[in-house]
Amino acid sequence: DTDRTSYIATFAYILGRVAMADLEISEEETRAMEQIVVDRSGLPPEQAVIVVQIATNQALLFGGTEDFLVTREFNEIADRAQKLQLLDCLYTVSASDESISTVEDNEIGKIANELRLSREALIRAREAHAEYLSVLRRPDGSADPPESGD
Repeated sequence: DTDRTSYIATFAYILGRVAMADLEISEEETRAMEQIVVDRSGLPPEQAVIVVQIATNQALLFGGTEDFLVTREFNEIADRAQKLQLLDCLYTVSASDESISTVEDNEIGKIANELRLSREALIRAREAHAEYLSVLRRPDGSADPPESGD
C-alpha cells in the first residue's frame, strides 16, 4: 500500500529529524524510534529497525534540504490526530535520554509549525514531557524548582 508506506516513511524520517537536531542520534533515541514505529505502524520489530535505519540515514545525508519537503508531505497525508500523535512521539524520542535539549525542543517547534499545528497543541505536548526539558532544569540537573530564598 503506497499511502501506508509514505506515511510510515515520512513519520520515521521526522522522528530522525528530531533525533538528529543535536547532531547525534543516541542509542536511546534509536530504540525509542524503533519502538514507536512498531507501535504506530504495526510493522514487525525487524522491519521497524530497517525503516528507522533508512530514515536516520536519509536525515543524515539530506537533512537540511529534505526536512521541509518531507514534513510538508506528511502534513498532506496525515489527519490532525496523526499530527498530534507525531508531536507526542517527537517529544518521546527527544526525552529518551532523559533530557530534551533546547535545540531538540526548537526543532519540534519548527515541525509543529510546518504541520500547521497551533501553539496550544505544541504547549500541551511539551507540558507532557516538561520534566525532561533541559531549559527547566536546575544547574545541578534536577527538575525541581529552587526553594524560595535560594
